[in-house]
Amino acid sequence: MRNVLDRIKAALLRRAEDSARRSARSFGRRSALARLGGLLVGGAAAAALPFDRAWGATPAKGDYDDKSCDYWRYCAVDGFLCSTAGGSSSQCPVGSEASLISWVGTCHNPGDNRDYLISYYDCCGKTPFSGAQYCFGSKGERPAYSLGLSNDVNWCMANENQGYHCTVALVVGVAGA
Repeated sequence: MRNVLDRIKAALLRRAEDSARRSARSFGRRSALARLGGLLVGGAAAAALPFDRAWGATPAKGDYDDKSCDYWRYCAVDGFLCSTAGGSSSQCPVGSEASLISWVGTCHNPGDNRDYLISYYDCCGKTPFSGAQYCFGSKGERPAYSLGLSNDVNWCMANENQGYHCTVALVVGVAGA
């Protein structure tokens, strides 16, 4: 009986020691510095990513109606607006997915009098789109042989489900910045 208790005691001590060593590796000075360095590098990389710099700003009066073809982000859109098809101007509706490829336009925001790069993504896989607003904005459109600038292409062609549902307009950054 004593032999069994000694083995249990030894196993528990080994486990405790292993746990303490694992904890020391995870929470020691070196690992804390490594985590801090990772946060700094990750923060610097995140700051370099494109994002909507107008986020959180109060739009000018009449500037923000993402359900209307007159909304400034839609200057080069060709398709149904996701904002009227169950999604938003920047998010696909539930049940659909963003196309793997997109086209780009440059639109003028009258709210701050600046030009922005807009990336248009088709949302694929969900049909039908009854009741959605159709818009055709051909500002800056190029012929179909310049695919990245043409809005007349089924951009869902690269997705597994190639059915077109609607289009979103993401602000990528300030033009010329």
